[in-house]
Amino acid sequence: MNAAVAETDHHDHGPAPGLMRWVTTTNHKDIGTLYLWFALIMFFIGGAMALVIRSELFQPGLQIVDPQFFNSMTTMHALVMIFGVVMPAFVGLANWMLPMMVGAPDMALPRMNNWSFWILPFGFGMMLATLFMPGGAPASGWTLYPPLSLQGGMAFPFLIFSIHLLGISSIMGAINIVATIQNLRAPGMTFMKMPLFVWTWFITAYLLVAVMPVLAGAVTMLLTDKFFGTAFFTAGGGGDPVMYQHIFWFFGHPEVYILILPSFGVVSEIIPTFARKRLFGYSSMVYATASIAFLSFIVWAHHMFTVGMPLSGALFFMFATMLIAIPTGVKVFNWVATMWRGAMTFETPMLFAIGFVVMFSIGGFSGVMLALAPVDFQYHDTYFVVAHFHYVLVPGSIFAIMAAVYYWLPKWTGNMYDEKWGKIHFWVSTIFVNLLFFPMHFVGLAGMPRRIPDYAVQFADFNAIATIGAFGFGFAQLIFVYVVFKCLRGGEKATDQVWEGAHGLEWTLSSPPPYHTFTDQPIIK
Repeated sequence: MNAAVAETDHHDHGPAPGLMRWVTTTNHKDIGTLYLWFALIMFFIGGAMALVIRSELFQPGLQIVDPQFFNSMTTMHALVMIFGVVMPAFVGLANWMLPMMVGAPDMALPRMNNWSFWILPFGFGMMLATLFMPGGAPASGWTLYPPLSLQGGMAFPFLIFSIHLLGISSIMGAINIVATIQNLRAPGMTFMKMPLFVWTWFITAYLLVAVMPVLAGAVTMLLTDKFFGTAFFTAGGGGDPVMYQHIFWFFGHPEVYILILPSFGVVSEIIPTFARKRLFGYSSMVYATASIAFLSFIVWAHHMFTVGMPLSGALFFMFATMLIAIPTGVKVFNWVATMWRGAMTFETPMLFAIGFVVMFSIGGFSGVMLALAPVDFQYHDTYFVVAHFHYVLVPGSIFAIMAAVYYWLPKWTGNMYDEKWGKIHFWVSTIFVNLLFFPMHFVGLAGMPRRIPDYAVQFADFNAIATIGAFGFGFAQLIFVYVVFKCLRGGEKATDQVWEGAHGLEWTLSSPPPYHTFTDQPIIK
């Protein structure tokens, strides 16, 4: 009898032994860790796909892979990087940090938290399996435009189902974040006292809940067009392929901000800590984030200037798109103003944060160029567009994720990472990422089309440079893995302060001082 009671008690309260602990865990830190490891593995898978693409483009002509496989790689690389790397990594950071930042004991819905993670490996298993099916993965790019996407073989329904699974995972994660922030804040933690990372994720979660069902609807309509005789997007049956683009980009443009808004939150935590100043203009940062999220819903057709929309439509989407530069400019100004005359030090997280601000701004400038409807006729579907969104998403989202890992790793592990190797990782990554993407501006302006495995000989030199940059950047990430593993195994113990001279600044600097739960007095007087 006592043994039975003990056994029941073990299952109810104690952590399950070994592997089952990770399968059944409802602890927000464990689930955050699972998300981060998953994102790292997918980062190398997606990166390997990018290296296949760049290897083929090293010189003109078809030399390594056939065009069908090349275009399957462009499709899969994007899907893996967006849904398998950036989004899970940010959800992992949210799982780890949000409950601690708002004073919650855990996420609001712990079992759903576990489920939302464990859907991911199965969804991506199914997605990657399409590469080995007859006909291969769809070769239509991640946007899956019909009629091209409808040409795929039997892999197509598997890809659609995997996208549904990833969408379900994202929606559950977002609901959990909203529920946690709405309901589990500590006493005194009002909305306008929340750290910026919490705010950016709060807004991002609403975006996710709003737009993931739109993607699900669009890809389901593709599925019924292919297998059930409907003609939503088939011109021969009275449908319109351009309608798909409208539905897809109504999801796709807010999705871009889902990938970048948490980066703003991370950088808004790191820069005040290492400038040893409060974040300049806290409330304006919150309002700017909300403005960007709102505007992201009304600019979708700037991806479609070349489909032949009415002049009034092109003008509306052009001006609405340019409007986004204002709240984004407010953010960059506030980060620079925070650093201005601060007592700055340049530890690895700060280097990645400053790298983010500089290179994200380059992506922002090319974005304003792409917003101009008459000019976009020249840029559309060229490598200039590839350069633009990679500057936003690689030195943007990926650098912000790395900054966050370096910044919070001592808190997570109790050990300091190797600062020297962290800085080497930053500088090698920064040099190669610019070598990789900057030449794409030039070949794009000269008219080199994207998603094509062969190209005219005049683009050869810049493509060779970009490929060298790709391999350099890819292999530089092995330094990151080395630093993380070395930190996990041990090293210098992290102090209570973690970052010298910045006692508790991770929690208090990005917002007005929160009230201590017990004494109801400000921490900083």
